[in-house]
Amino acid sequence: MKGRVSRTESWAGLKAGPYNSLLAVLMLLVSAAPAFAHVQQGQAQGFLTGLRHPVSGLDHVLAMISVGLWGAQLGAPAVWLLPVTFPMVMAFGGFLGLVGIPLPGVEVGIALSAVLLGLMVAREAKPSLVAAALLVGFFAIFHGHAHGTELPPGQSGLMYSIGFVIATGCLHGVGIAIGVVHKWPAGKAALRFAGALVALAGLGFLWRAFA
Repeated sequence: MKGRVSRTESWAGLKAGPYNSLLAVLMLLVSAAPAFAHVQQGQAQGFLTGLRHPVSGLDHVLAMISVGLWGAQLGAPAVWLLPVTFPMVMAFGGFLGLVGIPLPGVEVGIALSAVLLGLMVAREAKPSLVAAALLVGFFAIFHGHAHGTELPPGQSGLMYSIGFVIATGCLHGVGIAIGVVHKWPAGKAALRFAGALVALAGLGFLWRAFA
């Protein structure tokens, strides 16, 4: 309970129109576990577990927020295409994990996603839209597979997948909301600095993956 409250408080200052609404819905659903538990417990628990899972690891959180930050830097249509591409491909990776199909180097792939996505933000890189979508989609497979393999026994795989896809979309929304500061010179510098921090954190995750 304390973890959820602290995350809610830490994001309470964001003002991003529809993305604030998405975050509000996410937090409402996460806090409604007792009510859901009375209706088809396995499905309800699977959905709520899926909602919580993407925010349970800093490596996931930083990579997913970076997708939104990079999209905000690139502008339309990347600002909506990248946050759509990631959850869609991630759902495929989640399916692979759910059915037990192995994917080598998952933890390494997740760590590299933080490194490279952080670098994209730090450099304010502007590749072609196709290249950006391919990069995001490639790393989404690793994140999805990690989610899929951690489905608790007795919970609905479908509802769990829906939950982590929704949570991921909300994290992208957080990144886009923060990325609004890109309109101002100081904001551009702040985003690039944030991207560098994400890349450094990714190196730490990479070290841990090989340890």
